Amino acid sequence: MKKIAFLVLAVMLGVVGWADEDWHVLTSPDGKLVTSIACSPNGLNYKVEYNGTKLMDWSSISLNTDKHASIKNGWYEVKSKSRKVDETIESPFYRQATMENRYNELTIKLRNGITVEFRAYNEGMAYRWKTDKACKVTTEKVKYEFMEDWETTAPYVIHFDSTNHERQYNSSFENHYKRMPISELDTRRLCFLPLLVHGSNGIKICITESGLLNYPGLYMHGTREKGVLTGEHAPLPDRVEQGGYGNLQEVVKTRKNHIAEMAKGEYTPWRIMMVAENSAELAMNNMSYLLAEPSRVKDISWIKPGKSAWEWWNSWHLEKVDFEAGINTQTYKAYIDFASKYNLDYVIMDEGWSVRNEADLMKVVPEIDLPEIVKYGKEKGVGIILWAGHYAFNRDMERVCQHYSEMGIKGFKIDFMDRDDQLAVDFYKRAAEMCAKYRLVVDFHGAFKPAGFTRTYPNVLNFEGVFGLEQMRWAKLEWDQMQYDTEIPFIRQAAGPMDYTPGAMLNGTQNTFRPNSMEPMSQGTRCHQLALYVVLDMPLAMLCDSPSNYEKEPEFTKMLAEIPTTWDETRVLAGEVGEYIVTARRKGNLWYIGGITNWETRTVEFDLSFIGNQQVRSATMYSDSKNSSRWASDYSHTAIDCKPMQKQQVRMAPGGGFMMKVEVE
Repeated sequence: MKKIAFLVLAVMLGVVGWADEDWHVLTSPDGKLVTSIACSPNGLNYKVEYNGTKLMDWSSISLNTDKHASIKNGWYEVKSKSRKVDETIESPFYRQATMENRYNELTIKLRNGITVEFRAYNEGMAYRWKTDKACKVTTEKVKYEFMEDWETTAPYVIHFDSTNHERQYNSSFENHYKRMPISELDTRRLCFLPLLVHGSNGIKICITESGLLNYPGLYMHGTREKGVLTGEHAPLPDRVEQGGYGNLQEVVKTRKNHIAEMAKGEYTPWRIMMVAENSAELAMNNMSYLLAEPSRVKDISWIKPGKSAWEWWNSWHLEKVDFEAGINTQTYKAYIDFASKYNLDYVIMDEGWSVRNEADLMKVVPEIDLPEIVKYGKEKGVGIILWAGHYAFNRDMERVCQHYSEMGIKGFKIDFMDRDDQLAVDFYKRAAEMCAKYRLVVDFHGAFKPAGFTRTYPNVLNFEGVFGLEQMRWAKLEWDQMQYDTEIPFIRQAAGPMDYTPGAMLNGTQNTFRPNSMEPMSQGTRCHQLALYVVLDMPLAMLCDSPSNYEKEPEFTKMLAEIPTTWDETRVLAGEVGEYIVTARRKGNLWYIGGITNWETRTVEFDLSFIGNQQVRSATMYSDSKNSSRWASDYSHTAIDCKPMQKQQVRMAPGGGFMMKVEVE
């Protein structure tokens, strides 16, 4: 970090009267990323360059509260300090066992009592605010003024009403992406994070946040100015009532005139700008995890990631059984039998086990003998995770957690929050803490992006916040899930793990796919589904289809079931946003290489140089067959002979994929 003379500042900014101590330059450890920071009477301004390419022009940011001066001298610097950090941290239940945490940091204390911290990584930059007293945050100004009107790949919130802006704050954070120049974004519509900007020279810029614990989530929208994005937050709810889907939600009736209430010394989330030279490099960015607060759960030995059988997507379907399949004890015992046979860790009991429309998790439907199901699962080595609606879980949180923990339940899938205002975000924190108290894992659905939450509360294994496979039950035929699948590893996954719920055994081509809620199928090939278990971060991964469909192909099911869900090492070998990706992951002495493509036929080439000097003991390839382009469920399974530097070529059918398993000595 160094200071720049006043005259240089005046020339570059066209501003007279700033002191030289009010301008700083912060560089990344490798020197490629340069962030210039300047204090002005009305706020802070900063700009970013990468490897000589100007990414962002001077952009104004500020935190405005009822207790801090926001004009004239309030934003001048009082003092600053810098430090360097170079350490290795453990990252359990994630894409690699350890991570390098290396950055340069600049902290600036301002005259109005607010502090701002900037961090520069080789992979991007981030900043956050800190207050010196309890206050109400009226607004936070977040702005990105990119050098050109580059294209963005961004997801709009679904609920848009031009006459009711408030409706956009009610969001499940699931939608396909739109790609267009920044200036063409609809200024009336909010985009949720992460979003991607395609810079010059192939540079990718991903905008997201981390450390979202007691503050509203950030939205972005266009301004009609070329290259300019600006932020927005949902105001703090004043009054909420039970309502929404099945009376399972908290519905905001009125809101306050500020976005957050902060305690003395509290931080806002980190505003992250990930920067990568290409798409594959972006898919390996760990900033969201690194910037998050370390674990608040002291003992994590009891936390168990893994795979789960799941009944909701396949409508509790079972064949050749002597009872009526559905929401009943016999059906769940059958799912437990299946899970036990294939060494799955869990069975999720989704919506329907508790009395509908009453939002009371203590009321179990008469067809379910829950203690018997839990007992049967324990005998078979299979844990039970219960689905829970937001309102009911929030109202009776400790009672519910204590009761079901004592019964032997292993966790909750909590659903239908559908908001990220400060009140909703606080619920996530309280739910995670309460579940950790009673040694329960959590899967958040109807949820915003993880934003580093899974580092701070590692008992939270998954977040949804993704337009996952469940959407194929009612999909519109024009929806292109294959393009979306090849976008999320670079965009949504930058924020953390996701509950995409793959594993469909009925698969469709562009011509044969049809939505069907009773017998659902996927877009794309069988090997595309298989490869998703390698490509996506899913510490708690579902086998979404019916045990009956899996039992028809036990060899394939065995392979699918044994893929790990946490990893010692992850490498993205190749990829391009919206086109394809190839990812290699290691667990012990086993490497899994998975690749997926969009609706384009594609041949990818790679070698195994990443395994180093280790000898290959065996290698198996699951790939699209010659007929997968017209019969998407068909695939090829062969043993192959390969060496570390030997080129591997794999052809993927339209909507296709592959998975290669390599055992090394």
